[in-house]
Amino acid sequence: MMQPKRTKFRKAFKGRIHGNAKGGTTLNFGSFGLKTIDPGRITAREIEAGRRAITRHMKRAGRVWIRVFPDVPVSTKPAEVRMGSGKGTPEYWICRVKPGRIMFEVDGVDRATAEEAFRLAAAKLSVRTKIISRIGEGA
Repeated sequence: MMQPKRTKFRKAFKGRIHGNAKGGTTLNFGSFGLKTIDPGRITAREIEAGRRAITRHMKRAGRVWIRVFPDVPVSTKPAEVRMGSGKGTPEYWICRVKPGRIMFEVDGVDRATAEEAFRLAAAKLSVRTKIISRIGEGA
């Protein structure tokens, strides 16, 4: 799974996700892309599950690009622990995504294969998505 090799700070604030994506909103590498409609937090496990779904369906033909990276640590406290005594330990990594952000891109496969691969990947993600292509917006 993806996670940073090193970070400046061990723990991060929760934060809020406001507005639309500032960058990463256009296709840069592939012919088809999976774009978010909702703001949300995507875990490293979700990204990996989506990547596996795409590559399995494409039968390792074509090329896949992952345009998001989980760089925010999420800390949790153990079950049945009293309030106070500091913040919990970092448990997993997330990526904050805003509406309009492209998460995956594929190239080297036909439209039907790409759409089905993205449909399978979208089922693994916790945000609503839409499929875009170089030819026209929307599927």
